[in-house]
Amino acid sequence: YVVGNEYELSDEFTFRAMPAGQDWSPRLAVYGDMGNVNAQSLTRLEKEAYAGMYDAVLHVGDFAYDMADLQGEVGNAFMRQIQPLAARLPYMTCPGNHEEAYNFSHYRHRFNMPGDEGRTYYSFNMGPVHFVSLSTELIFFWYYGPEQIVKQYYWLKKDLEEANKPENRKLRPWIIVFGHRPIYCSSLDTDDCTKNEGMTKHEFENVLYDNGVDLTIWAHEHSYERLWPLFNRTVMNGSYEHPYTDPGAPVHIITGSAGCRENVSGFVKKPPSWSAFRSMDYGYTRLHVLNKTHVHLEQVSDVQDGKIIDEFTIIKTSHGSYDKSGKKRAGNFPKEVIKASLLMKDARKLELP
Repeated sequence: YVVGNEYELSDEFTFRAMPAGQDWSPRLAVYGDMGNVNAQSLTRLEKEAYAGMYDAVLHVGDFAYDMADLQGEVGNAFMRQIQPLAARLPYMTCPGNHEEAYNFSHYRHRFNMPGDEGRTYYSFNMGPVHFVSLSTELIFFWYYGPEQIVKQYYWLKKDLEEANKPENRKLRPWIIVFGHRPIYCSSLDTDDCTKNEGMTKHEFENVLYDNGVDLTIWAHEHSYERLWPLFNRTVMNGSYEHPYTDPGAPVHIITGSAGCRENVSGFVKKPPSWSAFRSMDYGYTRLHVLNKTHVHLEQVSDVQDGKIIDEFTIIKTSHGSYDKSGKKRAGNFPKEVIKASLLMKDARKLELP
């Protein structure tokens, strides 16, 4: 195919359409925080894409650094950089804090995601997986309209409840959620890993747990971190010997080390008990949904010439909501959302479902 107008046409590109149905094994490249400068992972990702290793890409926020700079020229340059990937594969995204300028307008206009309609959050199906893309940034930049926070919360709850219906979970048993800022991390970035952790945690953690989300993917921290299955700071391994076999809570990973001008992030010296593996190497994650019971993840190090520095497999003999016994229940509606709603300048009534 080619794109363009009556004056100018692009080069010719090719792509392979997704297989029909649910009984196939999607392979995705996953990363966040990749900029024009110091895009360490891009060359290797392009080679692997042309070798046919991937069916799609998940870019988990923070592009170009920053797309709005120089009246958008930095964003234009970034789009040309990722063209070898994005012209060949579905390039699925969520916004990060570096897309904040002008109410995320550069992100909204450059990335047209299925069902997004400019909201910056959406969901889509791929094989046996229901993917959900969140905007964690609506919470942190509430002054663009706190009603957006409320609407996303109700949308997420409705979307996950629909995906979790027995007839839908039978077709697509895996539910994978991705958003930019992590619920948990052990990075030295004390602003997001300590002070502001509660904002993302209180907004999303209960609804993800209640609807049996299997895997959550985050970025923002310029490093890679794998956590044990975790809810409310409590490790909920499937067993001591096999922690990722039928875990009692979602599995979290953070993959924000694709490469940008801000370099990599360090970690606190003494890792918390819920942190399973940490790396400051530039790199990215490979996600392979093997079938309806097994998902395999690998972390690739660019520093070590493509070496796999971490890998694990999540095994689910059954999918669905986690056991609520002993779970400390939060309120039905996050306090942060209520607080943000009260900050609205006008007193118009929110249009909620």
